[in-house]
Amino acid sequence: MSELQTTDPAIFGVLQREVERQNDGFELIASENFVSRSVMEATGSALTNKYAEGLPGKRYYGGCQFADEAEDLARDRAKELFSCDWVNVQPHSGASANAAVYLTLMKPGDTFLGLDLSHGGHLTHGSPVNFSGILYKAEYYGVEESGPNAGRIDMDRVRDKALAVQPKMISIGASAYPRDFDYGAFRSIADEVGAFLWMDMAHTAGLIAAGLLNSPMDHAHVVTTTTHKTLRGPRGGMILIGSDSENTVGKVAPKSGRVKMWSELFDSAVFPGMQGGPLMHVIAAKAVSFLEALSPDFKSYQHAVLENAKAMADSFVEKGYDIVSGGTDNHLILVDLRNKGLTGKDAEIALGKAEITVNKNMVPFDTQSPFVTSGIRLGSPAMTTRGLGPGEFNVIATLIDKVLMNPNNEDIISQVRSEVKAICRKFPLYDFVTA
Repeated sequence: MSELQTTDPAIFGVLQREVERQNDGFELIASENFVSRSVMEATGSALTNKYAEGLPGKRYYGGCQFADEAEDLARDRAKELFSCDWVNVQPHSGASANAAVYLTLMKPGDTFLGLDLSHGGHLTHGSPVNFSGILYKAEYYGVEESGPNAGRIDMDRVRDKALAVQPKMISIGASAYPRDFDYGAFRSIADEVGAFLWMDMAHTAGLIAAGLLNSPMDHAHVVTTTTHKTLRGPRGGMILIGSDSENTVGKVAPKSGRVKMWSELFDSAVFPGMQGGPLMHVIAAKAVSFLEALSPDFKSYQHAVLENAKAMADSFVEKGYDIVSGGTDNHLILVDLRNKGLTGKDAEIALGKAEITVNKNMVPFDTQSPFVTSGIRLGSPAMTTRGLGPGEFNVIATLIDKVLMNPNNEDIISQVRSEVKAICRKFPLYDFVTA
């Protein structure tokens, strides 16, 4: 019996049931993944007890020598992984990292240009209910509604919008955009209008680290990311600077000491600007996951993520579903359910009964509310981590289709649920709550 089971059986039971849920179902939320036991062990380590405000070698507390070692390992590994000049691994989340970018580069009321949330963007890229839309003047670009580029970003339209609104910053990155980005084209537009260029690679960081998608490091002035999702680390955030920030420094600070000056600006935006003490146990876990990501196995894993996402997308197309942009370049697909007469909300609920976890999601030019939506978002990272391949992802698409075509048929849902559990048993995840 574990100590937790003795001291707090209620929480022990919650954790036990969550492990069972993860073991017994298909996890298809594109922003979720399963970390290794090593990452979990570091996350639950004694470093959770340590305050370490400041940076390695420049802390405001004593007793930080081992916290310094952990953070230095995380920073060095992240720089190697992404071929960048500087990194801050302290942000508690991707949203925190993004907030630090705004704090550094923008003033309240300044204009920036980002991808419309309803077209696949992210809350922190200007949604009116988020700080980014409350404090700053958000303008948007989107995807094409029809024609050969339907569901894709047209860079000529982005340029036209940038010229019209003259933003101080242009953001790239998305939470539901299944295609890669042309960073060179974005940088040309940013330079033309004199804007900072920021890439939020939270969703695709693992694929970028593996060299399977375009890298923003040589084009964006600053890059942010989460450390989970495709990167398969603990929940957290990070800020990175590549090798081409010289032009931007002239707008913010003297050009002398370019990398040092950037580090000072963003470091101070994270602490004390956005948060207090860093979560040193999470930073240690980030270091572990970065080491894992530097291994050859990680690149093989990311290849499988792409292969599985494509197999799933192709299967849905064959079954007559509308896939936004017609397919995917990355780990996710966005399914437009309007031609099937379903809402995203109803699909999410029905699939959940069959132990298939997805999230409802708006599709471009959606007529439903964000609480209902016309689509669902599906991702391949988590089930790829479990070892499933294209054959199994074809089966996943078939089982999803069976539920969606019979959303109120409890017998069919029960049958699918049994098939889901049978497949999951072939690809075990974690042991009981001791995980």
